Amino acid sequence: MKLLIFVHHPFDQWNAPPWFPKRLQQEFPQVNVVHLPDYKRVEAEIVDTEIAITWSVRPEQIATAKKLRWIHSPAAAVHQLIFPELVNSDIILTNAREVHGPVVAEHVIALIFALAKKIPGSVRLQEKHVWGQQILWDELPRVREVAGATLGLIGLGSIGRAVAKSAKALGMRVVAVREHPEKGSEGANAVFGPSQIDEVFRQADYIVLAAPVTAATMAIANAERLALMKSEACLINVGRGPLVDEPALAAALREKKIGGAALDVFPKEPLAPDSPLWDVPNLLITPHTAALTDKLWERHYALFSENLRRYVIGSPLLAVVDKHKGY
Repeated sequence: MKLLIFVHHPFDQWNAPPWFPKRLQQEFPQVNVVHLPDYKRVEAEIVDTEIAITWSVRPEQIATAKKLRWIHSPAAAVHQLIFPELVNSDIILTNAREVHGPVVAEHVIALIFALAKKIPGSVRLQEKHVWGQQILWDELPRVREVAGATLGLIGLGSIGRAVAKSAKALGMRVVAVREHPEKGSEGANAVFGPSQIDEVFRQADYIVLAAPVTAATMAIANAERLALMKSEACLINVGRGPLVDEPALAAALREKKIGGAALDVFPKEPLAPDSPLWDVPNLLITPHTAALTDKLWERHYALFSENLRRYVIGSPLLAVVDKHKGY
C-alpha cells in the first residue's frame, strides 16, 4: 500500500513538515510513505499510488493512477479537484474541513471585533502619533457593541457551525443559510434555504461567507445583495475569493453603502501590489491567514492518521466529500 504526499506551496506553513511522513511511516509500517518536495516526480510516483495527500492533481494523472483509491486534501475547499475524471471515478475524496473550522471561526470573531471597535483605524492613527478618540467616534459607522448584533452566516459547515457557537456565546443573534434547512439549526436562531438568502443579507449586521465554491455560490455577494445590506453592516469572507463580486464590494464601500468589510481570501493569491482593493476605505485585508495556527499540522495528523486507520481496516472515512456537490 503506497501513500504519496505531494503538497507544495510557496508559503511554508502549507507544506507538510518532515516529521509528518516520518510519523506516519512509524505508525503504519505496512504503508509505503513517499513524500515529494515538489511536483517534479508526481507522474512517475502516482502510477502505483493507492492513497494521495494533495490539493491539486491533473486529469491526466488520474488517468494513469490505476491503483488510486483515496485522495485527501489538506484544504477545506476542493473545487480545484472537482473535474469529471475524478468526480466520475470510484476514488474517495476527503478534505480537512474539521481541521480548519474552529481556527477559521476564531479569525472571524477577531474580524468582527476589529470592525466593531475600529481597531484598524486605531492602528493607522497610532502610526501617525495621533490621539484619535474624536476622529474614531465621528467616523460612521460608530464604534459599537457586538452583543445584540445579528450575525448572518452563509454556510453552516464546519466553519459556520463553529462561528455560530462563538457568536451565540457573545450574545449575538445568528441567522443562517444552508442548502438543507431541514438538517437543523446548529444553534442558529433561524435557518433559511438558498432561495431566502436575500433575507439574511437584509437582517444581518455582519455577513460571514463560509460556503464552498460551486456554480450556485459564485459571486454570491454581488451588487444586488450588497444593496440589501444595512448601511452600517459589514461583510466578511473566509470562504473563497470567488464568493464575492470584488468590484461591487469596492464600490459599495467607497460609496458608503455598507459599513465595512474584511476579506481573507481572493480569487487570485497573493493579492497583487497594484490591486485597487488595498486602498478601499473600511476594508480590512488579511493575507489568507484565517486557518493559520502553530498546531496546524498536528491537527492535520490527527485527522489523517485516524482516517488511515479506518482505511486499513475497511471502516468508513471521516470528512468525505460529495464529489457531485463539490463539498
